[in-house]
This record gives sequence, C-alpha cells and structure tokens, in this order.
Amino acid sequence: MSGDLDKFSAAVDAHADAFIDRLRKAVAIPSISAELPRRGDVFRMAEYLKCELESLGVVVESRANPLGKQHGTDIDLPPILLGTYGTDAAKPTVLVYGHYDVQPASKGDGWGSEPFELTLDEKTGRMYGRGASDDKGPVLGWLNAIQAFKSAGVDFPVNLKVCFEGMEEYGSEGLDELIVAEASKYFADVDCVCISDNYWLGSSKPCLTYGLRGVSYFNLIVKGPGADLHSGVFGGTVHEPMTDLIQLFATLVDPKGKILIPGIYDKVAPMTDEERKIYDGIDFSIEEFQDALGNKTNLKETVQETLMARWRYPSLSLHGIEGAFYGAGAKTVIPAKVNGKFSIRTVPDMQTGEVSALVQKHIETEFAKLGSKNTVSVEELHAGKPWYSSPDHWNFRAAAKATEYVYKVKPDLTREGGSIPVTLTFEESLGKNVCLLPMGQGNDGAHSINEKLDRGNYINGTKLLGAYLYEIARVDRS
Repeated sequence: MSGDLDKFSAAVDAHADAFIDRLRKAVAIPSISAELPRRGDVFRMAEYLKCELESLGVVVESRANPLGKQHGTDIDLPPILLGTYGTDAAKPTVLVYGHYDVQPASKGDGWGSEPFELTLDEKTGRMYGRGASDDKGPVLGWLNAIQAFKSAGVDFPVNLKVCFEGMEEYGSEGLDELIVAEASKYFADVDCVCISDNYWLGSSKPCLTYGLRGVSYFNLIVKGPGADLHSGVFGGTVHEPMTDLIQLFATLVDPKGKILIPGIYDKVAPMTDEERKIYDGIDFSIEEFQDALGNKTNLKETVQETLMARWRYPSLSLHGIEGAFYGAGAKTVIPAKVNGKFSIRTVPDMQTGEVSALVQKHIETEFAKLGSKNTVSVEELHAGKPWYSSPDHWNFRAAAKATEYVYKVKPDLTREGGSIPVTLTFEESLGKNVCLLPMGQGNDGAHSINEKLDRGNYINGTKLLGAYLYEIARVDRS
C-alpha cells in the first residue's frame, strides 16, 4: 500500500487524543433538534462545527434553512453547513453528508453516565455520550481526516464538499428543498456521495451498506369527550378514546411482527436466487443480535430470517401514546383525546402514497367495527422512500479497498433496516452514486441509553474515511 496512506494513518494515531477531545467538545453540546427549548444548542453546535471546519481551511457557507421557521412555530430552523475543501479540476469531487443534531437524552432515562459528557471506559475502550456514534463521531471523522493529511504532509487526494444539517433527527426539514435547488449549482461538480451515518451489522466486521428501508410515520387520533373525565363519575357511561385506540393498535400488527393491514405486502419486491445467496455469506450470529438487544427476545431463530426481516421486508412498530397519563403514581382520568404514534418501515417496491392510502382505509374500516361514537383520524407525519444501490459501482469499490487497508478484511455488503431519506434525495437529484460507509458498531445503541462509540472505531474510522478519499482518487471510474 502507498507510503502516503501509511503516513496519513500514522498521523491519525499521533493525533488520536486531540481527535477524542474534539468529539468530547461536540458531545458536550446538547443539540437536540426535537426539543424546541434546545434549539439554541443546535445553533451552537452548528457554530462549533463551522469554526472547526474553517480552522482546517474549509470554506464554509452557513445556509439559512430554506423553510425558515419550523412548521407551526416561530422558531428558526438551524442552518445547513455547506463546505468546500479544494477546487482542483484534475481531482474528483466527493460530497459527504452528516448531521450535527442528536436524539433526546437525560441521565434519568437510565444512562450509566451523563449523556452529554463523553465518558471513556478505559477497560473496554467504549466512549459513551449522546451523538458519539450518531452522528457527531463520523462527522468529525471527516475533519480529522483533513487534519491528518495536512499533518502528514500528504496532498489531499480529492476535492471535498460537505453538507452537514441540524434537523436529521426531526425529519430533515428543509434539506430536500436545498438539495434540489443546489443540484445544478453548488453540487453540480460532485462525482459521488458518501454518507457515514449507519453501523456495522455486528461488532466485529466492517461493512458497506447498499440498501435502506424507508419509513412512513403516522399519528392516529381518537377524540371523545370535550374534556378529560373522572373515571369514578363517568367510567362505564362513555365511549373512551383510549379504549378505541388500543383496539385499533391491536389491528395493525400481531405479536409475531406480521403487519395486519390488507395489501401491505403486495408491493414487496420478490426474492431472487441471487439475493438469497447474499444472506448465506454474511458474518453475523444470533448471539451478536441478542447482545445488541440486551436479551433473547428475538422473533426469528436463524441469521437468514433475521436479516431478511430487518432488511428486505416491511415492519410496523408502535411507538407511544400522547395525551394519556404516564407519570408515577395513580391518576384516575379518562383522556378526552389520545394520539397513537406508529410507523411502517418500507422496502422496494412499496410506494409511500399507496402505503398511506392502505393505512387510512384500514383504520376507517376497523374503527367502524367498534361502533364507537368517538371520532378518528390518521395523519402521515412524514414519509421517506426506501433506497437500493449497486455495490458494484466504483464508489463502493473504492470504499471496499479502503476497508481492506484499514481492517485487513473484505467488508460485508449489507442492507439496513433504518432509514436515511436524504440518501435517495442525493441520488435522484444529483444523479450520482451514494455509498454508505459506517464507522460505528451494531451495538452502539444509537437513539438508546448509553449510546457509545468504541475508541478503536473512531480512530480506525477516521483512517477509513481518509483511505476512502485516497482510493476514490485512484479507482478506475470507467
């Protein structure tokens, strides 16, 4: 392997402590996009990231979100950072995407440490903190790579463009509009796209991801009395919204995970023999899956069944009920209105409009069977399409070669059960291939308590991102 890449890797190792400190400062900013009182912290994180980029020589534009205010509020949406590092016409141009916002977290949720203090477990090498893996670690990995190339005295191999947003955890409001508007402008010279916002399948072997499920998120609303009622006075005399909602929830999915909405499986792409073979060669075990779960509540008993259920079949999950009593103690209230939240993870060739129509029809049919005098409505809060790419593209070949350099093993080629809607937006708007190149492990606990990023994954992940850029400059793109 090239001596230049070896020099780069040595520079990453030499700066490891500084890179961890960079992540520590980022994790300390509670940039929770879903909580309006934290919006100032999201802006503060954007400014921190902008300053870090500019200190490395990146030309940064802090673009106001095209939508201006968050829907239904007078709160400003955070900026979208666009950065350019290098304009050499002889080099390929790579666009990288990431997000600087995070999921909500508090110590009271069950964290073993303060979620906004990066805590390193010296014995395991695990670095705990909200956003460490999703997605501040990977975002900072690109910055670390720039710094390491500079420190090593190695010419930066590509022109780099960055697109970092602050609303990914809350639907990426305004991002699609910006990408479409800038496709023939700011992004016009992009040759390929790379996103590091997903994870290894397990905890031992790196992977490249070429497919994602989409997501359609719904709010099911049941309205009844004009105000909350006392159950001792009114219990047994009124149609209760909560009872109706629970009945409707039970018609959506069975205990084995089968979606009960008629027609929902009709548009799922059929399994091919070629696709089936992929599942036989994946380095993964049920034990690893159970470790990520923290128990043995898995629905499927084999690796193949588990991966198919996670990657190439739809699923429906019930997420919560708004308007109901949920605090400690006992409160004998009959809620006047309840909102039930659920989502469907979609796969090729399901269409979001058709899914929404099927859900609407199903809810109306099942509610009519209840004979309730309450009213019901269902609204789709957001919908992202599934994405599927070709792992034979030169973008993936460069990523695979970089993975072999850093980890000394060929990566698994995987799909993923989660959703990154912007992946499809970039591919459709720019007409360029998108590769998902994960940094973290499958047990990092993104969105959960005790989210972590292993020190080794952060440092080697930085090497991986840099090696990927190095290989992009050398791969046969014919």
